Amino acid sequence: MLNFLCLCRSLAIMVKSRRMPVLLILVVLSFLLIHFLPCSNNAHMEEKPSPVHILILSSWRSGSSFTGQIFSQHPSVFYLMEPAWHVWVKMYQNSAKVLHMAVRDLVRSVFLCDMSVFDAYMSSQKKKSDLFQWETSRALCSPPACDSFSRSDIITAGNCKTICGKYPFSKVEEACKTYSHVAIKEVRFFDLKVLYPLLTDPSLNLKIIHLVRDPRAVFRSRENTMADLKRDSNIVVGSQKTKGEMGPYNTMQVICKSHVEIYKAGSQTAPSFLKDRYLLVRYEDIVRDPLARAAQMYRFAELHFTPELQKWVHNITHGKGHGAQAFDIGSRDALRVSQAWRKTLPFQKIEKVQNVCKDAMDLLGYRLVQSEEEQKNMSLNLLFAQNSSEYQILKAEKLVSASTF
Repeated sequence: MLNFLCLCRSLAIMVKSRRMPVLLILVVLSFLLIHFLPCSNNAHMEEKPSPVHILILSSWRSGSSFTGQIFSQHPSVFYLMEPAWHVWVKMYQNSAKVLHMAVRDLVRSVFLCDMSVFDAYMSSQKKKSDLFQWETSRALCSPPACDSFSRSDIITAGNCKTICGKYPFSKVEEACKTYSHVAIKEVRFFDLKVLYPLLTDPSLNLKIIHLVRDPRAVFRSRENTMADLKRDSNIVVGSQKTKGEMGPYNTMQVICKSHVEIYKAGSQTAPSFLKDRYLLVRYEDIVRDPLARAAQMYRFAELHFTPELQKWVHNITHGKGHGAQAFDIGSRDALRVSQAWRKTLPFQKIEKVQNVCKDAMDLLGYRLVQSEEEQKNMSLNLLFAQNSSEYQILKAEKLVSASTF
């Protein structure tokens, strides 16, 4: 704008001094008006930054609901927990592989705040409270989705469910469009390559957090919530393979294999468009140092770790709860809960889990136990440090052996 004004003054001086014909002056001014003013106007308009999209990619009973809350409670984040639950409920007769594309399309629409995608899976009379686990989203418990809390409040699911359930479904899309970050926690992807179209989509700025957990702990937790996971397990491996003594191990084998494939695609054979957009996080690392790992994930997602959130993360990981219920994300002694399988899971079951998940455990840094004594010896660390030489050697061996097939 300043340059434009300077040019106008120069032209005025030339007119007064009669060094330039008036007609030529008019032509020049017309050109300047057309080409300079739009740019100068835009210079004064603050361009809205494009939203950041975060996908927490995990499996059931892996600490993903808690990790999702780390993002949900951030005042800059619109969060939904497992929106693809609606796809699987509606199309439960299909396999997980067949449903991949429908799940991917739904996730893309949610990232773009287009909630009309739920019309295919929910009633035309749907309310906000019909959305799966809606109350775990702080964004759906604060304005404009609910007027009872402030957007900066730490809001528990219980308080939200009691007060904020009456609002129309349209509030979901309205709220989504007011946030700089959109985060989704999803457990229904088993192949990172399915997400490549989203990672190359120019309308998205997608970052993937791949959350894993010790398969032995996952198995023990799944045993405690078997009824809640029955339909999902049937979709993962087929109803016949979930039956009998080996049913739970068949499901674990598919889950572990998917983590191997996702990790390889995200790190070993990662295409250029995945650079700086894939982060592996182990749940055990989170519970051992919650503040450091939360800070790492926030940096990755381009979010500020506020003092209020630091206090909340510390408190929710240093409580007295056991976290035994499905989707329970209350305060707990997170470190003790993460090790509970070592005291309660029979060694015979541990051996079977290790047998079907050995590749994943080696690759992700989980030490196998060779006896019940090792299992119960709590001074024996079963988690390899990610920068340790022993872990790097194990990982290299697994990646090399995998690439030879």
